[in-house]
Amino acid sequence: MSESKVLITGISSGLGYGFAQAYLEDGWTVYGVSRRTPENLARSFGAGQLRVRNLDLGEYDAIAPALGELLSDVAPRLDLVILNAGILGEIEDLRTANIATLRHTMDVNVWANKAILDTIFALRPAVAVDQVVAISSGAAVNGSRGWSGYSISKAALNMLTMLYAQEVPETHFTALAPGLIDTAMQDYMSEKPDVKKFPSVQRLRDARGTAAMPDPYTAARRIQALFSKIKQEIPSGAFADVRKL
Repeated sequence: MSESKVLITGISSGLGYGFAQAYLEDGWTVYGVSRRTPENLARSFGAGQLRVRNLDLGEYDAIAPALGELLSDVAPRLDLVILNAGILGEIEDLRTANIATLRHTMDVNVWANKAILDTIFALRPAVAVDQVVAISSGAAVNGSRGWSGYSISKAALNMLTMLYAQEVPETHFTALAPGLIDTAMQDYMSEKPDVKKFPSVQRLRDARGTAAMPDPYTAARRIQALFSKIKQEIPSGAFADVRKL
């Protein structure tokens, strides 16, 4: 039996780094995509193999050739794809948000994932893809004031996931809200947004430093443990929230 293989986007920090660490520890081959080279990841964790390509997901034309090179030896099977990379943008009212900024958020959070999936599925039938998990957010459904471009992009990601599930029925798809995680995004949340104007931010500030907001590795391990359950119990293409599983 061939070794287990996972493609993870956004592995240089945050949840993507946590996922990469976990799968390397478990002996998987990790194919990673990141704008920056992940420090110490390859030589620090586990018996797995790490293969990385630096890639700006806002540059669509670069995605297919970079992934094609990265995945050149992935046949006959890619067990898991974690579409983790994404950007927050600004916490601000939608009516004052800059269109160019909103477009960039959509480019990275939605259309880059389309380009990635199209590239991966172009490898069929030589490469079978078992499961795709797109990291979404509760912001996709909550509609809290200030989340503007992020909420819209994650809601669009949910629908993109549902549509691909219908087009590629042999692969299981999920749009997954990962819960609260203590990443660099929380540095911004702790300092910048006005909680009187955007009250949903206060919940994040209150949770930081508590068990309700674990570090990326702890969160990755908790989420990783749910992937098999998700595949068995959640319909392909559906949105799920780890806090309700």
